Amino acid sequence: MTKPLPKDWILGISPYVPGKSAADDGRPLIKLSANENPLGTGQAARAAFLAATADMATYPDPSASLLREAIAAHHGLDPARVIYGTGSDELLHLAASAYAGPGDEILYVRYGFSVYDIAARRVGATPVVAPDADYATDVDALLASVTEKTRVVFLANPNNPTGTMTPRAEIARLHAGLRPDILFVLDQAYAEYLEADEDDGGLDLARNAANVLVTRTFSKIYGLAAERIGWGYASAEVIDVLHRIRAPFNVTTAGQAAAIAAIDDTAWVDASRAHNAQWRDWLAGEVASLSNHGLRAVPSKANFLLILFEGALTAEAAMKGLWDEGYATRWLPGQGLPNGLRITIGTEEQTRAVAAKLRAMAEAA
Repeated sequence: MTKPLPKDWILGISPYVPGKSAADDGRPLIKLSANENPLGTGQAARAAFLAATADMATYPDPSASLLREAIAAHHGLDPARVIYGTGSDELLHLAASAYAGPGDEILYVRYGFSVYDIAARRVGATPVVAPDADYATDVDALLASVTEKTRVVFLANPNNPTGTMTPRAEIARLHAGLRPDILFVLDQAYAEYLEADEDDGGLDLARNAANVLVTRTFSKIYGLAAERIGWGYASAEVIDVLHRIRAPFNVTTAGQAAAIAAIDDTAWVDASRAHNAQWRDWLAGEVASLSNHGLRAVPSKANFLLILFEGALTAEAAMKGLWDEGYATRWLPGQGLPNGLRITIGTEEQTRAVAAKLRAMAEAA
């Protein structure tokens, strides 16, 4: 042997591909490919972040105590059972690392978040993909895919990249159908875009069940994607296990300060939610009017639409046409969606421009 060799399962990982911010020829584009908040960051969070950068020589609070307390107070949780991470991605990886390994299976739905496959393969577990129901989660298919080797079930709700929503009763039915030794990870990265009556009950499950981990992020509606701040909630036993393997000092001092300010800035969150709902629904209506040209939007409760191209205009051609207008969107052949573009809901001007270009391309195809 002449060089170090990675574990066989590591070579089976397809690296995560982030949303584009430039065309293939290098032209910078307006980024509607990563589901960021088009309104930016609230002033309260921005001010708190800048104030906290005064001391950059000292390690951040390793227990993120003030951040945990702020999250717990906002959601009515026990701060001792809140965990924090470098985005919710770190927490998804921790869950897989702590509860699965070679010989085990990690289950998720087809068209689920691409990190689930990476998290499974990273620890040598076998990813198992359950069939979908017209791009949405099929609880019966998930339960039918459980075997004696299943150790973790990942489910994003609303789902990424489809935007579909699994209602509270179905989430409860899925959890009830899982063995108690299976960790159910409910990824709620887009939960803040939901109205109060659309809550899927995940945090209630995590309060009371020993095998539920809910993850959330400050990257989306709070506009803090650059700082990579996620959090999760689970039983004390699960949180203890995750703390054993999380990275130390994993949320920066300024990031903690910004997140604390952001979670209290309910006016910013409400305005961002209202803007998203208005223009998501408007864009969905524009796409529906192009159904005779083969365009279809999957019903979404997130801050994006997955648009399917089932006529003469292809998703790839639409993506490149939108490049010409200066917009980056997310084409998804690597996730089994060569006919799909995921488009973040932008500002009013951006959303109108995207719709106009899609109409022009569809009618010309």
